[in-house]
Amino acid sequence: MISVFTSSMIRFHINTFIIISEMNAILHLDIKNAVLVGSSPITLDKIYQPSFSHVKIIGYYDEHHNTKNNGYPYLGNLNTLFDDINTKNIDIVYINLESIITINNIIDQLKNTTCSIILISNTNQVNTIHLNTKDYFLSDPKLETINDIFLIKLFDTPFYGFNRFIKRLEDIVLSIMILILISPILLAVAFAIKLTSQGPVLFKQTRNGLNGKPITVFKFRSMKVMENGQEVKQATKNDPRVTKVGAFIRRTSLDELPQFFNVLSGSMSIVGPRPHAVSHNEQYRALIPGYMLRHKVKPGITGLAQIRGWRGETDTLDKMEKRVECDLMYIKHWSLWLDIKIIFLTIFKGFINKSAY
Repeated sequence: MISVFTSSMIRFHINTFIIISEMNAILHLDIKNAVLVGSSPITLDKIYQPSFSHVKIIGYYDEHHNTKNNGYPYLGNLNTLFDDINTKNIDIVYINLESIITINNIIDQLKNTTCSIILISNTNQVNTIHLNTKDYFLSDPKLETINDIFLIKLFDTPFYGFNRFIKRLEDIVLSIMILILISPILLAVAFAIKLTSQGPVLFKQTRNGLNGKPITVFKFRSMKVMENGQEVKQATKNDPRVTKVGAFIRRTSLDELPQFFNVLSGSMSIVGPRPHAVSHNEQYRALIPGYMLRHKVKPGITGLAQIRGWRGETDTLDKMEKRVECDLMYIKHWSLWLDIKIIFLTIFKGFINKSAY
C-alpha cells in the first residue's frame, strides 16, 4: 500500500515538474525573430511594446538604407529578404509599405514559407489585400490596434501565450494518460514485430515539424526494409516490403502509437496536421499555394483531415489538396473543444484505415 502511494506521489511530482517547466518555457522563452519591411523608426517604437515581449526585431529591409532607423540594423533590400527568410530563421515579417503592388509581391513570395505576415497599415488596405491574396490566407485578416497603429495579421498561428500553454498542457496530460493505458498494447506490438521479422522494433523518420524545422518521428516498424532517408516511397497495395504484422498495425494505425512519446517530448501534438515526408513537402509546396502554412503548428498524431477520410496514400494532387485544405481549416478554427471533438471522433472512426497499405 505504501509503495503504491509512493509511486503515485512520484508520478504526480514528475508530471507537475513537466507542466511547470513547459509553462516557464512558454512564458519566457517563446521568442520570435521578426523583421520590418520599410523604414519607420516611429512605427517600430510604437509596436515594440511589452505586449510584444515575445518578439525580437532583428533588423529591417528597405530599398534605401536609413541610418536613423532607431538603431536596428539594415539587412538589405527585398531580394535580400527573400534569400534570408530561411537562413536567418525569421518567424514574423512586419510590412510597412504604401504600395499595394509591392505588398502583394512580398506576400506572393512568402506564401510558401512558414513566416507570419503582419501589415502595419491603415484599415483601407484590408479589403484590397484580401481580394488579391484570398487563396493564400491562413484565416481572414485579423485587425489589432496598438498605440493607434493598425496591425493586420495575414498569416499567423493561434498558439501564442495562453493558447500555446493550453495546447501544450493538453498534450502533456493526455499523452501521459494514453501511454499508461496503451502500455500493454505497446508491449504486445513490440513483441509481435520482434517475433515475426528481423530488425529493430522502432524506426525513425525525419519530418518537418513546427515552422518547417526537422524533427525525428518514431513509428513501429512495419516493413522488411526500413526507410530512414528523406526520399520515401509510399507503401502501396500488396507492397512486398510490408510484413504480415506490419499490414495489420498500419491498417489499424497501431504503428503510430510510439508518436505519443514525440508528443510528450514536445516535437508533436496529439491533434494537428500529419507530418509528411520531407521530399513530399518539397514536391507539394510548389504545387499547392499556401502548403507550408500547415507547419505553423506542430504536426499531430490525428487531425481534421484524418477524421474526414483523407488518410493513407496520397497518390493524386487532389487528395493532397483536400488534406491541406483540412489542415488549414483546423488552424483557422482551432479551439480546445475542436481538439476534443477530433480526438473523440478518431476513437470511433479514425483508427481503421482501409487505404493504409
